[in-house]
Amino acid sequence: MSEADRADSTSSSPSGGSTARPWWSAPVRLALGGLGLVGAGLLVILISAAIALAVAYPNLPELDSVTDYRPRLPLRVVSAEGELLGEYGDERRTFTPIGEIPKVMQDAVLAIEDARFYQHRGVDYIGVIRAGLAQFGSIGSQGASTITMQVARNFYLSTEKSLTRKLYEILLALKIESQLSKDQILELYMNQIYLGQRAYGFAAASEIYFGKPLKDLSVAEAAMLAGLPKAPSAYNPIANPRRATVRQQYIIDRMLDNGFITAEQHAEAKAQELKYRVPTDLPVHAEYVAELARQMIYTQYGPEAYTRGLQVQLTVRAADQMVAYRALRKGLMDYERRQVYRGPEAYVDLPADPKAVDARVAEALADHPDNDELKAAVVLEAGPKKVVAVLQSGESVTVTGDGLKPVASGLAANADAKRQIRRGAVVRAIKNAKGDWTLTQQPEVEGAFVSIEPGTGAIRAMIGGFDFGKNKFNHVTQAWRQPGSSFKPFIYSSALEKGFTPATIVNDAPLFFDAGSTGSQPWEPKNYDGTFDGPIPLRRALARSKNMVSIRVLQAVGVDYARDWVTRFGFDREKHEPYLTMALGAGSVTPMQMATAYSVFANGGYRVNPILIARITDSRGKVLHQVDLKAPDESQRVIDARNAFLMNSLMQEVTRSGTAARAQGTLKRPDIYGKTGTTNDAMDAWFAGFQPTLTAIVWIGYDTPRKLGDRETGGGLSLPVWIEYMGQALKGIPVTEAPAPEGVINVAGEWYYDEYSPGQGVTTLGVEEMTPESPTEDEKKGILDLFR
Repeated sequence: MSEADRADSTSSSPSGGSTARPWWSAPVRLALGGLGLVGAGLLVILISAAIALAVAYPNLPELDSVTDYRPRLPLRVVSAEGELLGEYGDERRTFTPIGEIPKVMQDAVLAIEDARFYQHRGVDYIGVIRAGLAQFGSIGSQGASTITMQVARNFYLSTEKSLTRKLYEILLALKIESQLSKDQILELYMNQIYLGQRAYGFAAASEIYFGKPLKDLSVAEAAMLAGLPKAPSAYNPIANPRRATVRQQYIIDRMLDNGFITAEQHAEAKAQELKYRVPTDLPVHAEYVAELARQMIYTQYGPEAYTRGLQVQLTVRAADQMVAYRALRKGLMDYERRQVYRGPEAYVDLPADPKAVDARVAEALADHPDNDELKAAVVLEAGPKKVVAVLQSGESVTVTGDGLKPVASGLAANADAKRQIRRGAVVRAIKNAKGDWTLTQQPEVEGAFVSIEPGTGAIRAMIGGFDFGKNKFNHVTQAWRQPGSSFKPFIYSSALEKGFTPATIVNDAPLFFDAGSTGSQPWEPKNYDGTFDGPIPLRRALARSKNMVSIRVLQAVGVDYARDWVTRFGFDREKHEPYLTMALGAGSVTPMQMATAYSVFANGGYRVNPILIARITDSRGKVLHQVDLKAPDESQRVIDARNAFLMNSLMQEVTRSGTAARAQGTLKRPDIYGKTGTTNDAMDAWFAGFQPTLTAIVWIGYDTPRKLGDRETGGGLSLPVWIEYMGQALKGIPVTEAPAPEGVINVAGEWYYDEYSPGQGVTTLGVEEMTPESPTEDEKKGILDLFR
């Protein structure tokens, strides 16, 4: 026993001597004698509390946290139209001023948490006495906590239940009431309180649980949310609907008792069946672009980016984004259907008891979540002509006929055990527009899509890969790939400045180079179709993507000159080695670079920087950053307007009669320009193209480069994705063809620079060489079909 304990023991001993007592000891003893045990106990508590309060009050913390309230608000990334694309931060919160919180929500909270809120001054003494009498000796009970006391607890105190903490809670409540109005206190409470599902505040909870703003809540919905503060987990209506409903019904009764609703509203609320927001992905698939925006904001604002309620508005249009998302995924899935079936993702042992199968399927598919429209399923029955499988939703699907073709090898009787589709196999199924199911597999191939406005640089859509959840690598900005033939327009552009014209005749004949010309080893390039056309105009050579012509042109222009020239379009000089292989796109580019570069042609010769973030505002709506999207000025010009005009004419031929003829044929408009691209051994497939108001780039390939297939090309793989997107994006956009700029002339239907009119510029190149016999027209048609 300590000295203090012994002193206390002596002073209270019946046989003790003249031990000193505090000044209030005698009056208290007299009072206790006349009050009885219960009354004495209450009096001791009250006197002790009064002394504690007097000592503690001067030591209370300053109220900066509540008087200058700055809630932790998440970073929100929205589209140009304001649709949510992404949200980042530990706390989901939408700060809502008290004037914008509907009365029904305020009343529901007051009814259950503090009906006398507007009558007391921070501490409801009637409630305290009531709680004390009901739970004497257990003052840690929260039953008597007012809303002001809860604000004090949430901002300044721990969650322990003790007499000391309760006393500090009372003191802080009194201090808060002395400095803030009732509405300010209620505003703090309704924005700060935790309500489960990472939701802080009732505005966020309304969106998360019901998928609607506060202003649209019914009495029944408001009552359900008002039941959450007591125990967000226990009263979560999604996880614990029965328990949550019992509390909600009680709150509706309390609202009637306190005069907040009429009897008619009470009856209607009690009967309403609530519908909850099903947790799903964001309606707009913009995971890659939202993540890029997040990185950019974090670089500028640091960790505060996730707490100060920044709203980042992008240039991305929600409709364009979804069209691009669907188009790229369809292109990749179409390619995947042509690949060898690699087998099921896993095998599950299914119980013999049919009643136990559903639970086992749900358990197994938890490890194989759906990939948007690509559903995971467990096979119940498998045969060469029919497969029956169960989805995560419990729906049973039957696949027959053409729906089995992509996995036919897995259904063969002699299929390898690791690739065989049998009972218990985890497979993928996808539904077509007619509602029929097809069995397939998740793609290993990747892709990228980006579109920008060439006049401003505003990014309209960006898809960085097939699935962000599976692969967060953004192929638009991070993937350095060979552009193949889609790089040829930049070589041709340099040639126009050296006297070449669209009518220049260049020999499409075999070439052979020693190691010095390539930087590595002897090189004998080929055309994709393996044939040579002999002398051919430059216009036709680009349309048919003739490699020999591009090499001869680069050789004549000079590698160093061309290498410097392409930097005008935004390409990195060091990424393009000074060898003739540059003519075939052997350097490295990103899809974003290609979008910027092709936009130079689209806008008449100006280089615009891509813009993603249009506007940043803080939680109060103050504009922190805003971009003025405007047309470029002459300081941004990198090539002459006539160079851009002639190149557009050449690329228009590509989409009219060349390797991308499907573009104009499908879209039924002439103002379409671009170039296909297929790299050596078909490891990368590109289509880069534009309409004067919109540039779009598509790339498809494997992360670890490997052959896409002998017959896979940019025209066959990437062009359909581009067409699918442009078909939607250009709806309502009138046909726009730029007028001929000053300095060009048209002779016999062909365009020339003034100074390089027929007979003045480079008229022929390499035609003196021996050339093989040209293919017949039928052979040419068959060859051209390979590119479409």
